[in-house]
Amino acid sequence: MQTDALDFTLPDDQIAAVPAEPRDSARLMVCRRGSAKVEHAHVRDLPQLGLLTRGDLMVKNHTRVLRARLRGTRAATGGRVGGLLLAYNDRRWTLLLESGGRLQPGERITLGASPEAPITLLLESRDDQARWTATLEGGQDTPAVLDAAGLTPLPPYLLAQRRRAGVPDERPEDFERYNTVFAHGAQQQPAPRSVAAPTAGLHLTPALLDTLAGQGVQQASVTLDIGPGTFAPVRTDVLEDHPIHGETLRVPAATTAALAQARRAGRRILAVGTTTVRAIESLPPDHPASNDFATETHLFITPDRVARGAFTWQHTDALLTNFHLPKSTLLALVAALPGVGVDQLLTWYHEAVQEGYRFYSFGDAMVIV
Repeated sequence: MQTDALDFTLPDDQIAAVPAEPRDSARLMVCRRGSAKVEHAHVRDLPQLGLLTRGDLMVKNHTRVLRARLRGTRAATGGRVGGLLLAYNDRRWTLLLESGGRLQPGERITLGASPEAPITLLLESRDDQARWTATLEGGQDTPAVLDAAGLTPLPPYLLAQRRRAGVPDERPEDFERYNTVFAHGAQQQPAPRSVAAPTAGLHLTPALLDTLAGQGVQQASVTLDIGPGTFAPVRTDVLEDHPIHGETLRVPAATTAALAQARRAGRRILAVGTTTVRAIESLPPDHPASNDFATETHLFITPDRVARGAFTWQHTDALLTNFHLPKSTLLALVAALPGVGVDQLLTWYHEAVQEGYRFYSFGDAMVIV
């Protein structure tokens, strides 16, 4: 499909610079497939909307976000460096870096602002995708360094909106609010590996989840570690020519069993966020219902791939999701849902703009049933 088909106009002042407080006070657009009308509610209203009934299954992404955004200086020149940690294995880092001058292998980058305990990275090599490999020097391990010097990896468009709105780039509550209430704890396994949040889940609170559980709504988890590719702009005219990013995921046996049980019982499955969709729809059709599943997925869900039979929906009956960037792979995924399509989705987005909904990572949400 043509990428331009996924374009829409959004006023800058509707890009959310900060999240709604409390979490579940975010607005919620209720979109029922097959109906021309939408309902306007709040996330806290989910238990009263009649969208989920006893035995239905809600699946959430429990990944935790790293303090992956970095600020530092070139040890030799004092020049400023910005970065994003993509992955690490012990003291070996893979990261993206930006600086005023060309960085060179063998350079050292100083992180943090404490001259008494400097944290340094030794740059080793840069690949053809601009990713650096570096070694962390000194006595601290990676989690301790990120706790001391890492920043919340807010997306660039959100930081730009904060500057337009006069909001500080950094707020003390950012890290807590850019993680879900059910994210893996810092000392739990698997260790935090995401560099972006599963944003639809940011709206859910313990009280809301408890209320849904009390109504008989089953809940299950996946872990999909979100990489920077989720925000990579599509630069190809044809959407399917875009080099889709890979992300690691784990679906525990309890969740594969819950998915199979919901299918057998004819119950609906609500995915919380597009990352959850990517995880559960990556399950092979013949995967044993009582086994864990782990892989690196390159699943690319688009309306055209569905129409051609190159992708078949297995587990997603309903979706809670934020409002996504124009011409993005996430927008294409939502449009590919059965009974939606690009025209219907953009009609909903147009109404969301007209109604003043807040967009993107800290914005409001929609639920498609």
